[in-house]
Amino acid sequence: MSSIRRQSIVSSVLIYIGFVFGAINTYLFTKEGIFTPEEYGLTRAIMITANFFYGFASFGMIGVIYKFFPYYTGNLRDEENDLLGLCLLMGFIGFVLSTLAGFVFEPLVIRKFSGKSPLLLRYYFWVFPFLFFYLFFSLLEAYAWSLKKTVLTNFLKESGFRISTTLLILLFIVGTINFDLFIKLFSLLYAVSFLVLLLYLISIRKLHITLRLSRVTKKFWKKQATLSGFLYGGSIILIAAQSVDSFSIMSFVPGGLAMLGVFDFSQYICSIISVPQRSVVSISIAYISEAWRKKDFDTIQRIYSRSSLNLLMISLFIFFLIWLNYDRTILALHLKEIYLAGKWVVFILGIKFIIDMGTGVNQYIIGTSTYWRFEFLCGILLLSLAIPLNIILVKRMGIVGAAYSNLIAFSVYNFIRLYFLWAKFKLFPFSQLTLMVILHAVVCYFTCYFLFRSIEGWPGIIITSIVFTGLFSITAYYFKLSPDIQPVWNTIKKRIMRLKR
Repeated sequence: MSSIRRQSIVSSVLIYIGFVFGAINTYLFTKEGIFTPEEYGLTRAIMITANFFYGFASFGMIGVIYKFFPYYTGNLRDEENDLLGLCLLMGFIGFVLSTLAGFVFEPLVIRKFSGKSPLLLRYYFWVFPFLFFYLFFSLLEAYAWSLKKTVLTNFLKESGFRISTTLLILLFIVGTINFDLFIKLFSLLYAVSFLVLLLYLISIRKLHITLRLSRVTKKFWKKQATLSGFLYGGSIILIAAQSVDSFSIMSFVPGGLAMLGVFDFSQYICSIISVPQRSVVSISIAYISEAWRKKDFDTIQRIYSRSSLNLLMISLFIFFLIWLNYDRTILALHLKEIYLAGKWVVFILGIKFIIDMGTGVNQYIIGTSTYWRFEFLCGILLLSLAIPLNIILVKRMGIVGAAYSNLIAFSVYNFIRLYFLWAKFKLFPFSQLTLMVILHAVVCYFTCYFLFRSIEGWPGIIITSIVFTGLFSITAYYFKLSPDIQPVWNTIKKRIMRLKR
């Protein structure tokens, strides 16, 4: 656990650096006089559409890397390992087929979005350069995660992209580039992260690409093909379920791209909650996969329960910190008033993220087990809920309806996985500490809310944030709400003592 804890902390810090730049980008995108809501919405639409095609182009290869990597490293020399080469080849084939599909279905896109989101049609084909570099970066990222090289990959995915976006926005603000060139360069930004990761793997002598079939591939290819097929279908279903809200907003809500910009702004604010989850997942996958190979259920249970407790506590802390300051921050930063419309979207999606993080790494425990087909069935259920819920609720309630559909569908999705792991393996993430963590967070929130609700502007933001952070941290330490708090604090004290010397 110490290795997971250490790398998770470092990764979280680096990812939060990215979120600082992401916050700067969001501010510049939403500040009066720089970008219109439609232009901001277009950048989100490119990313969402590319992510949708990514589901088709990846062919489930990410999951194949996670599941079978230990078998390759345990039985082959590095230069004989053909796993990465085969996955990159399949990714290229998937990209070509997805791009062709994009051309074939262009008339449907025009018919669907020309009324509410016409700006998307002008830059529709710039989705595919974004897709190309994002796809191949993701394949290298999965390979690096399996090597337990997670710190740089997390930085590149979360921080590298956002830092590049900041530089691009500054070029637009000073007039070096116009909006047309801005969007075209924006679609190429993942090329930076891809090339850096590629050079890093070369520098540590871990980039071995061969298409000569190894004995491991010959032994497991049927299982790999079956896994890939199920994961491919599951990936398409999951990404479709995650994208249907945005497509519904662009299709049904007046001012489609503008309201998508508001919805995505709210999603970005909530995504801050999930940063620790990403770092925990990135380092845990390799250990969970290895534990399944050894049938080490104690390790799996320990990772499951610790991840659930720690991620729940962190998610509650971040959520309440955001909710205490949301109105104050929008007004203090002089953002367009339209973004106040996303307040309840933030609240509803925040609850969704808390539930998702509070159930730990259940998705990856199932995905790396012999019951990975269950993830596919869960995905079908998720999509069957998400599509009708979005269509009905977005038409009736706009972007708030999209938030409610997310909360309902993903909550059902998570609780079914929770029950499955208990029924099959007697793996369960919750304990008495879970209730204590929830109660502790609620008490800290209401204490600060009633004490400082009358203080407006930056003074209110600063005072409320400092007191809430201090109250939450000190009481969590005092009540020993997590077994990881003491080791983390000891590590921090050691680092401080070293700096003093």
